[in-house]
Amino acid sequence: MSSTSILILIAGYFAILVLISLLTGKDDSNDVFFKAKRQSPWYVVAFGMIGASLSGVTFISVPGMVGGEQFAYMQGVFGFFVGYIFILTVLIPLYYRLNVTSIYQYLEQRFGFISYKTGAFFFLLSRVTGASFRLFLVALAMQYIVFETIGIPFWLTVVISILLIWLYTNRGGIKTIVWTDTLQTLAMLVSVVVAIVLINEELNWSYLDFLNSESFKQKGKIFFFDDPMAKVYFWKYFIGGIFIAIAMTGLDQDMMQKNLTCKNPRDAKKNMLSMASLLVVVNFIFLSLGALLFIYAEKFNLSIPELDGRTRTDLLFPEIAMNQNLGIGLSITFLIGLIAAAYSSADSALTSLTTSFSVDFLNIEKRPEAEQKPLRKKVHIGVSILLVLVVIIFNMLEGNVVSNLFKFATFTYGPLLGLFTFGILTKYKVKDKFVWVVALLSISLTFIISSLPQEVIGTYVFNWEILPLNGLITFFGLWCIKTKT
Repeated sequence: MSSTSILILIAGYFAILVLISLLTGKDDSNDVFFKAKRQSPWYVVAFGMIGASLSGVTFISVPGMVGGEQFAYMQGVFGFFVGYIFILTVLIPLYYRLNVTSIYQYLEQRFGFISYKTGAFFFLLSRVTGASFRLFLVALAMQYIVFETIGIPFWLTVVISILLIWLYTNRGGIKTIVWTDTLQTLAMLVSVVVAIVLINEELNWSYLDFLNSESFKQKGKIFFFDDPMAKVYFWKYFIGGIFIAIAMTGLDQDMMQKNLTCKNPRDAKKNMLSMASLLVVVNFIFLSLGALLFIYAEKFNLSIPELDGRTRTDLLFPEIAMNQNLGIGLSITFLIGLIAAAYSSADSALTSLTTSFSVDFLNIEKRPEAEQKPLRKKVHIGVSILLVLVVIIFNMLEGNVVSNLFKFATFTYGPLLGLFTFGILTKYKVKDKFVWVVALLSISLTFIISSLPQEVIGTYVFNWEILPLNGLITFFGLWCIKTKT
């Protein structure tokens, strides 16, 4: 595709998002921006949350996983499902009962002011770093595909991206996000299905022929019970998946803010159960695409792409979609899917960060009503500028530094996991002024443990189990500073 065609495609896509924002943002009150007046249809939220659970990284990386670990990722997906059941039975009723705008308000009611601010701070740190990292990777891809060739510098690519997101989230906030997430989820799924159909046609298969083929059987192994030391060991993935779902969905303002726009707890539970079930199917489809990509590469002697001297299986999807002459339809749907995956993560992050900072740190709900909306709009602009700056800083750093920053940010969900678990499972209070110390020590210890050399841990490879370990350390630290009921 030419640069002009790609730019027209991007412009058309964002024009649709802006149109949705005009329809959903007629009322730009804080009640709409933060909660959508709790009028969102549960089935729309459920479908949109699938796209929000994925990202531009996931969109190309999950298919690439098949080359190294077959379908082992599904073990974690089954863990996600169990985690979502916990969310709908425990956390959703809790949040609705307390009628919170920010889920971290629970920590203030349960433990105190410092615990509340600690939880909110670690969410902000996690989401700013995580959203910026994902946007950075996709902005790099877009820079490589189109903007570099027409002389637009990287920093301007980032500014334009955030400006477009700000444009369609500025008024309707979470109400707009609920509907744009639905469009973006649909775009991602269409992209993957089109790729599966076209590659199967190239291989003279139907989808059922593909699933029954010997090639698929060689790449489609799901369960791994034989080596507890391996990264793909079942219980690592499964248990880690449970806690990742609880922490990164149930304890994440970004994800739960959408859920809390449903009319009542019953609808919110239906939303969560539907989303959990659909996510199992969607991830299997993504992995099926991965198997097809590697089968295609083997049949046509296509080399796995390399970048900076490293083989990158996650670049196989864009390589086949854009450069293997499988039709303009695949190129178009791939680009739309990639853009949708990237911006469904960034736009909801911008909205949730605005909500959290406004509610958790500026106490916007306690201010005079005349001040609330102008203050929220200023915060929205400020968060947009912050994301631009962080992405540009990422571009100045070496790749390993950026990856380590993102890795470290994922550890910040551990203190949230420990805090909420301690609050729900025990009746103890804690010495509130020391909670932030416990959180920092937990993150530091977890990071040190996960970085231990082979001389110490042998052949053991850490995977998702590092999150519950982090939460457990936090829980133990809170136990050490507990007070009477």
